[in-house]
Amino acid sequence: MRYEDRLVRVLNHIHDNPNGDLSLDTLADVAAMSRFHWHRVFHAMTGETCAQAVRRMRLHRAAGRLVREELPVDQIARDCGYPNPRSFAQAFRASYGMSPVEFRRSGHFCAPALLQQKGIITMYPIEIRTFPARTLIGLRHKGAYMEIGSTFEKSGAMIAARGLWPKCGQVYGVYFDDPAAVPEADLRSFAGAEWTAGEIPEGFESVELPAGQAAVLTFKGPYATIKSGYDALYGEWLPRSGETPADSPCFEIYLNDPRETAPENLLTELCLPLA
Repeated sequence: MRYEDRLVRVLNHIHDNPNGDLSLDTLADVAAMSRFHWHRVFHAMTGETCAQAVRRMRLHRAAGRLVREELPVDQIARDCGYPNPRSFAQAFRASYGMSPVEFRRSGHFCAPALLQQKGIITMYPIEIRTFPARTLIGLRHKGAYMEIGSTFEKSGAMIAARGLWPKCGQVYGVYFDDPAAVPEADLRSFAGAEWTAGEIPEGFESVELPAGQAAVLTFKGPYATIKSGYDALYGEWLPRSGETPADSPCFEIYLNDPRETAPENLLTELCLPLA
């Protein structure tokens, strides 16, 4: 079995079993390698220890559910692998800078700072930018947009396992459907990175983004709260801007690495193609 396949199997297992046994021994068994060697391989390929990856993926899952669902916090904690509410609250605060309850309350609202741009009041910095045509490599995702993290994990693992990052540019997500108009289970998206080296590597899918202008909103904060950025872009900026959206899907550009960046400091460019 290729190391890339072992890594993808483990990432799938973590994503599919957030409240299961995700100890190093269990993950080594999933990878079909010895405990000692798997830990070293995983760290070398991802830049994280197994424990760090499990913690990050569990808390990301919990953050999304806190914003989207009205279930009790303790139940979400249990579902995401934290049977002890106090341990969950401590881990969540350490990563997100606030308690789960505070995060749930704040996750439905935009940041308070107002910026004035060309006579338009908006909650976030927005600019119109001209993009060249780009080719992306990665993997397609079907289902809830908030669950695309597992596909990013697999795509990134495949790129790392083959040593392809030097041939890649920025990390992109492409979102083909309107979640207000398409059932969650049918939403289509793509997780990958800009590809600069010609032929598409075997095992990857590709997406072509056309050249053109796009409105770019820079969002700072956890991925779970990114909807507030889209609400500002579509609900505040676009109606006042005089611009018309192009017949092309929205895409996101991720400016920093969630493995190395606190959730409140994550920077994401939300890009709305313009006609």
